[in-house]
Amino acid sequence: MTQADKGRTFRALHERHRAFIIPNPWDVGTARLLAHLGFEALATTSMGYAFSLGHLDNSLDRHETIAYAAAIASATELPVSADLENGFGDTPEAAAEAIRLAAATGVVGGSIEDATGRPDDPIYDRVHAVDRIRAAVAAARALPVDFTLTARAENYLHGRPDLADTIARLQAYQEAGADVLYAPGLVSREDIATVVRAVDRPVNVVMGLQGAQLSLSELSDIGVRRVSVGSALARTALGAFLRAAREMQEHGTFDFAKEAARPREISNIFRR
Repeated sequence: MTQADKGRTFRALHERHRAFIIPNPWDVGTARLLAHLGFEALATTSMGYAFSLGHLDNSLDRHETIAYAAAIASATELPVSADLENGFGDTPEAAAEAIRLAAATGVVGGSIEDATGRPDDPIYDRVHAVDRIRAAVAAARALPVDFTLTARAENYLHGRPDLADTIARLQAYQEAGADVLYAPGLVSREDIATVVRAVDRPVNVVMGLQGAQLSLSELSDIGVRRVSVGSALARTALGAFLRAAREMQEHGTFDFAKEAARPREISNIFRR
């Protein structure tokens, strides 16, 4: 499948009447496993990838993130959307350049968030945030392939549970041309439904956060069109690893291996 085909396929997934799950692999192996299981698209996870390298979230630079996106995009024939954090710079030009660099790897979607990366001032001023989305949209529209641009409102992940401001931001990003809207950290059915009703673009919701327990069917009924899991798969794998390591260290037993995937099962998947 060409990148152009992937771009059209990815956009069409958002136009269906039911939500689809876009899981987040953190390396080539997990991308291939998810493709084998029948998922229709993949998204990168900045936190999951950073943890796999032994780094903190938001500590990887643009070069490392783009290389990761390239690896996932080349791992399968599925459309891939890249987590581009805040575009690796404060300016609209930085956000636009992140989109161009990501598209050059073969991904057909990407997200730009309005978080600054500065604890003392975590969220960009709304006007400036809109300028950044507008520049990212312009870069996406100038590409020779269909590229789905997701705009993220990060209030809830940075101690600012302000639903009214979050909605105002998403509406402004919509007017700036964003294709998909996303406010990570929303967990209640009421808040998610309020956001969906307030905009007229596909809404992405992340599950796997503490307190986020709605099913795919329930989210579809609300009107959500895309469901991601962020770093949840990576953290689940790391959780199993830590439990196994603690069992060995603290008890000297190896019962954890009962839950391990069989080598033949994984080998058969990777052989295809």
